[in-house]
Amino acid sequence: ARRRRGRGTIAALAAEEVLRGWGCTHVRTEVPADNDPARRLAAALGYTERSRNMVKTLGPDTVPLPEGLTARPMSEQEYAEWLREAVRSYAQEWTDRGVPPEQARLKSEADHAGNLPEGLATEGVRFRVLVHGGAVVGHVWLALRELEPGRTAGFVFDVEVREEHRGRGFGRALMLLAEYETRSWGRDRLGLHVFAANVPALRLYESLGYATTRYNLAKAL
Repeated sequence: ARRRRGRGTIAALAAEEVLRGWGCTHVRTEVPADNDPARRLAAALGYTERSRNMVKTLGPDTVPLPEGLTARPMSEQEYAEWLREAVRSYAQEWTDRGVPPEQARLKSEADHAGNLPEGLATEGVRFRVLVHGGAVVGHVWLALRELEPGRTAGFVFDVEVREEHRGRGFGRALMLLAEYETRSWGRDRLGLHVFAANVPALRLYESLGYATTRYNLAKAL
């Protein structure tokens, strides 16, 4: 009964003032995809989309990889090489968002250690590489994750096609591989996170049937 009187706007602005008082320079918020009033309010206050979470409900049938493509587990050597680059690139992403380089590096190392405490042997984690003509063209990192209370699903932490092999449909093949691995876990949902600026990836996921569940918004204070 008290809605539509501007009180939500006042509350959000008051929260921003508290954050400024704490010395914060940015604020982030999450909005469920089906909450249109909240999205409109955030847009009116100057929040912009930073990224989104997406989920696909998987059917019972497995879609085979395109002809000429095979998949196998990532080797320990490949994992070591991947980890070095993953820690570096993830730290750079945070540096690009304004985090001091040393702090970004420490965060990247901590996040990877937390998600992969036993490396390739971490329980509920799978790394797979895609092979074409004897050459590795890309990889996918999957894990079991609780997307909603009491219900686990597959989650794509990282998927990448090597630069020299892009534009040939291998990204779609890697996502089909991720779906296959998720089904082999006995799960029927696969989630992921994608940055709004990554338009090609966003279009790929939408074409594969992924639906947005949450928008991650941000604003400079």
